[in-house]
Amino acid sequence: MWNPADLPLLSGRRILVTGGTAGLGYFACEQLAGAGAAVLLAARSEDRARRAIRAIRSRYPDADVTFQPLDLADLASVRAAATRIAAGPPLSGLLANAGVVGSPERRSTADGFELQFGTNHLGHYALIAILLPALSTAGTRIVHLGSISHRWARLTPSSLQPSSYRNASAYATSKLAVMAFGFELARRLELTGSAATSVVAHPGLALGMFTPDRPGVPTHREAPRWRQRVMEPVAQGKDDGAWPLVRATVDPDIPNGAYCGPDGWFQLRGRPALVPAKPHARESNAASRLIDLSADLTGLRLRFP
Repeated sequence: MWNPADLPLLSGRRILVTGGTAGLGYFACEQLAGAGAAVLLAARSEDRARRAIRAIRSRYPDADVTFQPLDLADLASVRAAATRIAAGPPLSGLLANAGVVGSPERRSTADGFELQFGTNHLGHYALIAILLPALSTAGTRIVHLGSISHRWARLTPSSLQPSSYRNASAYATSKLAVMAFGFELARRLELTGSAATSVVAHPGLALGMFTPDRPGVPTHREAPRWRQRVMEPVAQGKDDGAWPLVRATVDPDIPNGAYCGPDGWFQLRGRPALVPAKPHARESNAASRLIDLSADLTGLRLRFP
């Protein structure tokens, strides 16, 4: 049985984690670095990244963590980061964690895309598309951050390019796009004989009120005791929420195309395990249309061996 408190030794593995300065991404970096992996922490803010690295080293003084500038809401930044990453040692893992969770009003990326779809899906799509030849050669495990919210979204032309903006719908659609891309990428990697693998993972209901403090890093969020008592049976901290992401990244027993998440009720909390996704997240025709649209919007097409 996978034990999240006793990770295998990860020395010799180089793992890229996007959005590692807070929340799930921070704890994924901490857990991976604590097990000996060389972690490449990709984020927009160098100051926040340096604080995250200091917090990790306060727990693991010998942790190998380095900063990589990356703004997923700016394709020029994505291209620059991908060029630098590809020039370094091969990646054994790419945890595409970063994302925008909610925006009350419609906001746009530097390239004019709706912020949540543009960051959560298109930014990672572009990063992976540029790196894909190198990832295939290295046999990299690519992990995409899904969400239970995919259950309430559909990939239709009107949802991908809506005429009006609704916050919750935009977020759910962006996460369904992430998942559909991850599952379809897994299928195409297998069909083309690539050594790389693609897995989707999600954290369940991970809340700041149950997350431990880390010096200089926004992890814990105070909440009234009554709210903690109400949420405790169905939620967990972001440190625990990171475990399915970490397991998906490093466990060789997680197969290509799998979905990893908490094993508890409604996948809201629990130990990291293989869990079912809704069938529409694995619908190949919708995912293929999404990939075609992503290629048109970013100007980047997937290249397989």
